[in-house]
Amino acid sequence: MRIVIAGAGKLGFSIAQLLAEDQFDVVVVEIDPKRKDVIQNTLDVLAIEGNSCSPTTFADPDISASDVLIACTDSDEVNMVTCLMAKNHGIKHTVARIRNVDYAIHSPEMLKDDMQIDLVINPERITAGEIDHILMTPSALNVDDFADGKVRMFEAKVKEDSPIVNIPLKDLNIPKDILMAMVFRRHQMIIPHGNDYVIPGDNVYFVGKHEAIREFENSFSNTYEKLEKVLIIGAGRTGRFLAPMLEKQGIQVKVIEKDKDRCQLLAAKLKRGLVLCGDGTDIDLLIEEGVSEADVVICLTEDDKLNLLLAQLAKHLGARKTIVRVARNEYIELMEKVGVDIVLSSRLLSAGEVLRFVRKGGIVSVSLLEGAQAEALEIIVGENSDVDGVAVRDMNLPPECLLCAIVRGNEAYIPNGNTVLHANDRVILFIKSEFSKTTVPLFEGRGA
Repeated sequence: MRIVIAGAGKLGFSIAQLLAEDQFDVVVVEIDPKRKDVIQNTLDVLAIEGNSCSPTTFADPDISASDVLIACTDSDEVNMVTCLMAKNHGIKHTVARIRNVDYAIHSPEMLKDDMQIDLVINPERITAGEIDHILMTPSALNVDDFADGKVRMFEAKVKEDSPIVNIPLKDLNIPKDILMAMVFRRHQMIIPHGNDYVIPGDNVYFVGKHEAIREFENSFSNTYEKLEKVLIIGAGRTGRFLAPMLEKQGIQVKVIEKDKDRCQLLAAKLKRGLVLCGDGTDIDLLIEEGVSEADVVICLTEDDKLNLLLAQLAKHLGARKTIVRVARNEYIELMEKVGVDIVLSSRLLSAGEVLRFVRKGGIVSVSLLEGAQAEALEIIVGENSDVDGVAVRDMNLPPECLLCAIVRGNEAYIPNGNTVLHANDRVILFIKSEFSKTTVPLFEGRGA
């Protein structure tokens, strides 16, 4: 499959990198020669200098013969026009980054019907939704729901006083509807077996029935008290999405932002929340506004290094938990090492949406884990696929892949080696990213 990416900015670069690593045939169109050269010299893709809205660009056979176009330039309007032109030149599927929420909220039909955009992505809105989702599970570093909420994934960091430390998995008293699916130790992926055990500092992923996971979360030693107060530093697009979400759920929200215009925009959206025009690095201001009483401090400025500084400052002043949004994926590991509790990349979250779309087939969702080292996939088993009617033990899945859960009809359960898959089952897979390209086709139908 050939995929064209219009725009080689931060998001375009991340998407191109992931798709190229997934062995798609990727073409990047970029009007800025410097950005084009960076892509050409860094990634295994074809980079073309040109205007994505130009008919000349679409006359290029490397572009016109493509299957998917992803428009992620800095301009919503350019992205919309690019998608429209792509459809008019025979490209079947289009994706556009649209950051102006007015288009998505007030004119969704226009985007779909008039501009012929198949998938709209808004990285800031996706990130805000992910943070909101995680905050509603205070003990989690990450949480994801699959199969319409029937299955939940729950990630937590193991503390020294955790009751599961240094106990072989076969001896752990974990509820039968829950599976310890994956462990990340010093950023190395481990699919645990009976004799494996966790140590302090491990990131552990549990998967199971939604109700069982909810009960397990409440008993986990890493659980915090009920979330009540949140301090957000930065009222950019992500902050303006997130603050009203949290306020609607009864959380006390306080936001610090230097830009007066942004302060006014956000203040107009909040009913009870407080927006302060000030510098988030001002220690006196942070102390005065009760940073030590905040359950969570969320750093959402547009400067990754500043976000790291703010998170460390907040922890030093007594904040219980910190969340940082980063633009550069390579900073994720560094921030986790120096004590930031949760690090989220808007680009990786958005790229996960794109991966799900371009892979198509029976894939329902893709979650990128640990800086895209691993993936959590929800897949519908296709008729006459290689695994249709086959027991789990006979599937020859790679050791780096674990089938975590199955949903058949309205019932979710944890499989064992004797479990037989059938067409239309929904399965949840954890897999090391480099093996997904060869493993996913096993679950795809081949027709009658």
